[in-house]
Amino acid sequence: MESCCQTSSKLKTIYIYPSCGQNGKSVPPVTLKALLKPSALEIFQPELSYAFCSTPSCDVVYFSDTQTFSKDTLKVSVFQKEDSLDVPVCYCFGWTRERLKAVQDKKQPIDHIREQVQADRCGCEVNNPQGSCCLGNVTAFVRNLGT
Repeated sequence: MESCCQTSSKLKTIYIYPSCGQNGKSVPPVTLKALLKPSALEIFQPELSYAFCSTPSCDVVYFSDTQTFSKDTLKVSVFQKEDSLDVPVCYCFGWTRERLKAVQDKKQPIDHIREQVQADRCGCEVNNPQGSCCLGNVTAFVRNLGT
């Protein structure tokens, strides 16, 4: 079984969101099915290809050629779009900005997540709005704490 934190060739497609002009990475339909609120899920079109917009200033989280879903249509806050300390950076194992800032050994969260991934316990495709592994987000966030 493929780990959620292994890259999948079918998820590497990059799209440009016309409103903010930034790149978006494709996300699997299961991500939207898991994270959209019921009212948004009712209009979700699984036959379309959707991408994730990580631009902080853009309210849109998912977009296709004909449909968008904004951050208020999701069940969870989106790390890339919210500044709050209680927003998860790692959705599977509860590493929020606040928790990452509080830990003394900054390697500990990264090691913890890697251990969980190796034990095949992550579920990023259904927990993380970007539909892929959060380890890169955690690593970048921890690195930025030191600067």
